[in-house]
Amino acid sequence: MEGSSSVKTLATMAEEGASAPRIAEASIAIWAAIDAALAPVIGPRGSTALYKRCLHLTRAIHPLLGSAYDAASQPGDYSGLHTVLSQQTPADAAAAHDAMLRIFNDLLADLIGRSLTQRLLQSAWEPPSSAAGKQDAPQ
Repeated sequence: MEGSSSVKTLATMAEEGASAPRIAEASIAIWAAIDAALAPVIGPRGSTALYKRCLHLTRAIHPLLGSAYDAASQPGDYSGLHTVLSQQTPADAAAAHDAMLRIFNDLLADLIGRSLTQRLLQSAWEPPSSAAGKQDAPQ
């Protein structure tokens, strides 16, 4: 799966001693990138609907995401997810994000196909530190 590099990145961050708030920030950066890739195609409401569906399905295995689901009402607002992940252990925060990302990828692939999913979300799968480094590099 194309998204597995991001999943590994957040798990690796936890293993390397990153704090839960740092993992939450990386998670939010990934979700914002996903939204930026999808919103022009399916609209902000469509992107939010998929995100909420993902939260709904993932909270069955990570109940800590329940309050993030309740807070996810506005397009592009990931503050509820940030709050929830910041309050967990780094390993739990990374695991919840990783599960969400896998479920989201599967949901979108079921709707539009795996190939189109990978093409649309390719930029979102880049590790957060790599994306930041590319933005800072002179053009």
